[in-house]
Amino acid sequence: MTASEFYPTFLAQHQRFSTDTRDLRPGDIFFALKGDNFNGNEYAEQAVKDGAAFAVVDEDLKTKSSQFIEVPDVLAFMQSLATHHRQQFNIPIIAIAGSNGKTTTKELLVNTLSQKLKVHATKGNFNNHIGVPITLLNMKVDTEVALIEIGTNNFGEIAFLCELLEPNYGIITNIGKEHLEGFGDIEGVAREESELYNYLFKHDGFAFVNLDDPYLQRMSHRLTHKHTYSTIDKTADVYVETIEVAPEIEMLYKGSCVHARLSGNHNAQNITATIAVATYFDLNNYDLQQGILAYRPTNNRSEIRDIGTNHFMLDAYNANPSSMMATLDTFKSLNKNNKVVLLGDMFEIGPNAIEEHKAVLDFAQTIGCPIIVAGEQFSEVASNDVVSFKTTEDLVKHLESQHFKNTWFLIKGSRGMAMEKVLEAFVQ
Repeated sequence: MTASEFYPTFLAQHQRFSTDTRDLRPGDIFFALKGDNFNGNEYAEQAVKDGAAFAVVDEDLKTKSSQFIEVPDVLAFMQSLATHHRQQFNIPIIAIAGSNGKTTTKELLVNTLSQKLKVHATKGNFNNHIGVPITLLNMKVDTEVALIEIGTNNFGEIAFLCELLEPNYGIITNIGKEHLEGFGDIEGVAREESELYNYLFKHDGFAFVNLDDPYLQRMSHRLTHKHTYSTIDKTADVYVETIEVAPEIEMLYKGSCVHARLSGNHNAQNITATIAVATYFDLNNYDLQQGILAYRPTNNRSEIRDIGTNHFMLDAYNANPSSMMATLDTFKSLNKNNKVVLLGDMFEIGPNAIEEHKAVLDFAQTIGCPIIVAGEQFSEVASNDVVSFKTTEDLVKHLESQHFKNTWFLIKGSRGMAMEKVLEAFVQ
């Protein structure tokens, strides 16, 4: 059975499906996906017993039933079904790529576009070869615009996801030093991310282009249909003036103030991208301002938290050299007397990891405040005036003994460092 042949059955089940028997509901279609440490085919029979309407499998099961749909490859089948579902929609499908800020930009756009339109969007950062089809399959028939993140950590992934998603609009937030183990250097990152522009160019699509990023400025030259935005270049289609970036952002667009509960020039670019897209789709200034103001970052991304007399700029969801530098630059501009930088190691940086950690630490020291780091690599490059620990847990113990008051902290590190744990040291 092909994905298009199965599609009426998918609709008849009201697009209800599951890839995990632990959250299976009666009437769901169960896709028996495989991974390095699991095989969904082993759970297919139990899924049907638990009420699944059908189980899509790619192995011969002992039990024979019309409820088992056998296909050559479950993941490929699910991806084809997702593309077929997407092809039923004649609406803006906006792919969001880039090194940093994808999720923040997407969430800002959800908040703003939802003021006027029925929006469907990626949940969290479900942006890979499994997450994108799941997101598409969940798209309801009344959707008026879709915001779909596409991520990558190896060459070829953006091109593949574009073929799966078939976007007619796209944004690349920026080009930075991400996943250097896979891409080698920033030029490799640019080459991979540019596949979204290539797809849009070949399919007569439309791009929103960040002129503040020199790579994107260069890469976008041949695009036929584009809308540019900038916080620097007043000739851009959408120019937004930055007034303040820390502790929260204030911007000026066409004489109106735009306030956001975010900080940093990097987030000012994300807000400008949001303004560019929202105004292109005819949102008025009031709805735009309300949507941006209503967005409160969560999940350890660009959060500002207060505990007692202390304040925390928490950005511990993930980190790479580019996002580290941007966040440190924001903290440097913060006009507060008592500041402390808390950094955790960056992962997936490749053979230049030590050099990248040293460059980050060298820049951090220009802020002129105490620096405390956790992780093997930061510890290796830390100078005598930097307090270093091998683990986040040891850093927490140190902070518990310090009794800080009336202090602003920057917390940043890769997901594996779980730097949000340092907040535990301040909870009474």
